Amino acid sequence: MFYYIYAIFHAPTYRARYAEFLKIDFPRVPLTSSLELFRSLATLGGELVGLHLLESPALARHITTYTGPAAPTVEKVSYAGGAVWLDKAQTAGFRGVPEPVWNFHIGGYQVCEKWLKDRKGRTLSAEEIEHYQRVGVALNETIRVMGEIDAVIEAHGGWPIR
Repeated sequence: MFYYIYAIFHAPTYRARYAEFLKIDFPRVPLTSSLELFRSLATLGGELVGLHLLESPALARHITTYTGPAAPTVEKVSYAGGAVWLDKAQTAGFRGVPEPVWNFHIGGYQVCEKWLKDRKGRTLSAEEIEHYQRVGVALNETIRVMGEIDAVIEAHGGWPIR
């Protein structure tokens, strides 16, 4: 049940459809009488949970490559040409960051930018570089799964008319 709810709350059409309501009240869970739809959404919700807990095997397949010194200092975070840069000279950073991943927001924060800005002036360890790359994969996969959730709902007749 948790995975089903998790999928519903990550459906872009749910967020758009109930945006005004979500500003003033707790989210409501639309239930389905279709066991097939429930199972499909629960499967996608489970996939999202694995990604968000950084436990999914998909996280091992990085979508970015780190370039620069082994222990870079976060100086000035910027995004240009599909790369997230850590310094003004743009010599250290993560190449291959898709724009939707860079622009992805959670709770009003741009995830990729905030994580690095919170470390401004610090030297990143190899573990932190690896973590940032895993977060990039998690966000990229989240975007993909969110689209799949909407497609599954649409394939089963869309949202109820109320």
